[in-house]
Amino acid sequence: MFDIQKELAKLPDKPGVYIMKDKNGSIIYVGKAKVLKNRVRQYFQESAAHSPKVEAMVDKIAEFEYIVTDTEFEALILECNLIKDKKPRYNILLKDDKTYPYIKITVNEEFPRIYMTRRVEEDGARYFGPYPNVQSIRDTINLIKKIFPIRTCKRVLPRDIGKSRPCLNFHIKQCLGPCTGQVSMEEYQAVVRDVCSFLDGKMDAIIGKLELQMRDAAERLDFEQAAALRDKLASVRNIAQEQKVFSVSGADQDIVGFAASNTDTCIQVFFIRDGKLLGRRHFIVQGSGEAELAETASSFLKQFYGTADMIPPEIITGADVEDRELIEDWLGSRRGRRVHVRVPKRGEKVRMVEMVAKNARIELERFNEEMKSRWGAERAERACRNAGARGAAWKDRGL
Repeated sequence: MFDIQKELAKLPDKPGVYIMKDKNGSIIYVGKAKVLKNRVRQYFQESAAHSPKVEAMVDKIAEFEYIVTDTEFEALILECNLIKDKKPRYNILLKDDKTYPYIKITVNEEFPRIYMTRRVEEDGARYFGPYPNVQSIRDTINLIKKIFPIRTCKRVLPRDIGKSRPCLNFHIKQCLGPCTGQVSMEEYQAVVRDVCSFLDGKMDAIIGKLELQMRDAAERLDFEQAAALRDKLASVRNIAQEQKVFSVSGADQDIVGFAASNTDTCIQVFFIRDGKLLGRRHFIVQGSGEAELAETASSFLKQFYGTADMIPPEIITGADVEDRELIEDWLGSRRGRRVHVRVPKRGEKVRMVEMVAKNARIELERFNEEMKSRWGAERAERACRNAGARGAAWKDRGL
């Protein structure tokens, strides 16, 4: 039988990961520690001030294991992997009840195509998103095809070049038609680069390029081409004006805002690229309220960016983060360059965080109303079932 007090005495004075299990041997919590001996013992000290969630977890611990690592950095990576794999009950797990769609551009192909996907893979392609819904992606792709004639078909190129007639998109000038063999890979790749810049929010570079092309066409007296470029230029300028500017410096940032009640937390993320808001996403963390906000922030950063396809150079958060410097180092190793996690106290960045947090509060209130409505509907359904059962019993009695 596992004796917790005896096993606590055996804990090493080293960094590592600890794994809590219940009486059935199921993993209920995974954590990392700079010093295993000190961290694990804290859970079982009566004098320690624990949150209600931690107290409930400790009551269910029947045994624990630990894995020693050379550094706390290695322990953090192992912790992230184990949480992702085991999904322990008492760890903060991100749930937003949605699989968000992305735009995928197969830049790993000679003649890339653009389409919607819900799966992000490490296949060399470019992924843009997430988008709030499928319709927003369809609208974006349709707009892109009108401005930049990139293909959406499933033909395998260059293998299928010339094997069949081009589709309607080629005839209405929404695809260059690489399947015809009439466009070089270099010319087509230039269009693909423009599409990527467009989705990255780099409108100034695209506008400058279109202006130059329009002037060149006019000087060549190719007025039809100049008019087509003029229309594309007008479309891009309209989109650039519609995008809300968040940062005058044109930075790439993620802004993370929090709204917490006694029991639940909503995390809202705004994706800022080239100083413009390109998308947002929110998560509801149940069973984690204001008391655990620093832990929630730390857990969110590790889980969300552990699988993110794009990590910006700066993450601005509205809550203090446990192990902030360690997480910065880990994110930097994943990105390949330095990543800063900042908790602003004054200035423009505080205003940005407050605005994102306001959106988080709206989503949390919406979630609470939905839960109340669902709970009320379930209670009414139970009452109807009970009334029906009573009615059947009276009928059996002949009353």
